[in-house]
Amino acid sequence: MLLFLVLVGWVCQVWGGPLEKQKTSEIQQEDGYINSLKTQSPLPINGEIADEVENEAVQEGDILLPKDRNAVSSLWPKVGVKVAVPYEIDSDLKDRIQDITDAMAMISDKTCITFHRRTVETDYIYFAHGLWCVSFIGCVGGEQRILIGRACSVGNIIHEILHALGLYHEHSRFDREQYISIMSENIKPGREKSFLVRDGNTLGLPYDLESILHYGSNYFSRNGEPTIVPKDRSVMIGQRTHLSVLDVQKIRKLYKCVR
Repeated sequence: MLLFLVLVGWVCQVWGGPLEKQKTSEIQQEDGYINSLKTQSPLPINGEIADEVENEAVQEGDILLPKDRNAVSSLWPKVGVKVAVPYEIDSDLKDRIQDITDAMAMISDKTCITFHRRTVETDYIYFAHGLWCVSFIGCVGGEQRILIGRACSVGNIIHEILHALGLYHEHSRFDREQYISIMSENIKPGREKSFLVRDGNTLGLPYDLESILHYGSNYFSRNGEPTIVPKDRSVMIGQRTHLSVLDVQKIRKLYKCVR
């Protein structure tokens, strides 16, 4: 009976707040989308379109979404005041264990999210080798893969873990036009969907040009010219080195972390 209760406690919690309108039916790579993990297809960073994979489709560059377009988004469950996320690391990534644990630590140090090695949990993150960095959005249930490629830095891994926790790219916010300009003429053909506005709750927080979840200026450029131009030209967008102050606040508000 105790084992049964433990297993039940790990089932992803369905949540109808900020992720309510977000579709969990595509996969997003750093930075693009796919739909299946049965095979590994090229998912190049900064603009190359990933070939369709069996049971998968690429959308924003690094986000995986399940096929069921009517699926609801989920948060990882809380245990007391903490969110405990189980994980496994594939043996092929033994040389990236430190990078992965460093990425998790940078999130845990400032939020109520904790990570631990999986024991009997049915829902867990599985870090696997891939050509690039790719993750699902939110807790989708079962073995949930985050793909880690050779070029993926600690910051890239943080970016993907935040997707797995339920956060989308910052540039897809509905209020972005006040802060950035999308240069459609410079976007590589076929990558226009990576720059669409997506429905979702902003959690009452301001737009964050410094977010680790923001695209860089030249992502998916067809000609080397900027695809995104911040209206505040003094800000460098697309950093992958640290969680911004607002990134931390997003996680805390999303999971109702108690300070």
